[in-house]
Amino acid sequence: MKAIVFTQYGPPDGLEFKDVPTPTPKDDEVLTRIHASSINSWDWELLNGIPFINRLMFGLFRPDVADRF
Repeated sequence: MKAIVFTQYGPPDGLEFKDVPTPTPKDDEVLTRIHASSINSWDWELLNGIPFINRLMFGLFRPDVADRF
């Protein structure tokens, strides 16, 4: 599966288009295919690590968002 991932806080230059393992749904979950997406202010703030509370929730020095979803 292809995904755009980020491993550091900062400008969009740090985004990478990578192959990631396809998630395996549990018995009470469903796997869906996404064809389009959008970005909002929450995504932008998470990418930049602002406000500071985002860094406390998702990783102080570098994000570990992939483990949370």
